[in-house]
Amino acid sequence: MNRQAKIERKTAETSVKLELNLDGSGNSVLRTGLPFFEHMLTLWSRHGFFDLYIDAEGDIEVDPHHLVEDLGICLGRAWKEALGGKEGIRRYGFSAVPMDEALVTAVADLSGRPWLHYQFSLPSGPVGPMESELFREFWQSFVNEGAFNLHLVMNHGSNKHHIIEASFKAAARALNEASSKIDGFNGILSTKGKLE
Repeated sequence: MNRQAKIERKTAETSVKLELNLDGSGNSVLRTGLPFFEHMLTLWSRHGFFDLYIDAEGDIEVDPHHLVEDLGICLGRAWKEALGGKEGIRRYGFSAVPMDEALVTAVADLSGRPWLHYQFSLPSGPVGPMESELFREFWQSFVNEGAFNLHLVMNHGSNKHHIIEASFKAAARALNEASSKIDGFNGILSTKGKLE
């Protein structure tokens, strides 16, 4: 099964072209105009073994919010499309990732029901050129459009860069596990017979 998707979204504020391959090698080519966010998406791609291509632009001179939110929307739509009917997947995934003094836990359920639990107490101020609340906006958009359940919990940490980096790596590893196939199982891991 080809678990890939291409998404395009154009608004008065942003233009996004995105391609996702769930069964990739962790390769990424990204152009967003937001170097720190590209760094985080590169980590997500590499640690989840997802191939990701993004060509995007937006009104970042006003505020990166519109572009970050739309990138989450597009990635979520691609994720949902690439998963298809979810036949044979593990459904659940867990990961805890340290980054120096920081530790973040991620738990995912590809249930078809969107829910984000985002428990972070980041120090005040931006992370690179981005305000820290933008990362929650990204995950919320991703989860809503991808229709899955994600719990991201900051166990501890003090460096904002380390904490955010650990969150992207942990989410990638949990989503990789949840979307991976179970050998010899072709059904749906639900007593309802569907994940939606």
